[in-house]
Amino acid sequence: MATKDNSECGVCATAEILCSKWTAIVIRDLAECDSRFCELERSLGGISPRTLSLRLRELEENGIVERRTFAEVPPRVEYALTEKGRALIPIVEAMRSYGETWLGELCGADARKAARAAAKTAA
Repeated sequence: MATKDNSECGVCATAEILCSKWTAIVIRDLAECDSRFCELERSLGGISPRTLSLRLRELEENGIVERRTFAEVPPRVEYALTEKGRALIPIVEAMRSYGETWLGELCGADARKAARAAAKTAA
C-alpha cells in the first residue's frame, strides 16, 4: 500500500489544531461565551495555568482565539473565538454528540447533562 502525503490534508491540519490536549475543550467553553482566564481555568477543572496559557497563546497565533484587553483598573482580559474559531464549533458539537451517543458510559454524559441543566437554571 502506498504511503499518503498528509502535508496538504485538511483533516490532518484540523486535527493538528484540535488534538492538542485541552484545545477542543477550550473551544467548547468559548463557544458558550467569552471568558476571562480564571473563568476558563475554573471550567476546565484540572488544567494547569501554564497549560491553559500555552493553549490560549497557540490558538491566538492560529487566529482561532482573540485576546481582548480592556483599559480598566485593574486591567481585564477576555478571550473570544474569532470567525475562524467559531467555524470549529460544529466539529466540537459533533464530537459532543458522538461522545454522548456512543461513549456515554465513558464520558459521564448523564452527569454532564445534569450539570449543564443546573448551570442554566442558576443563570
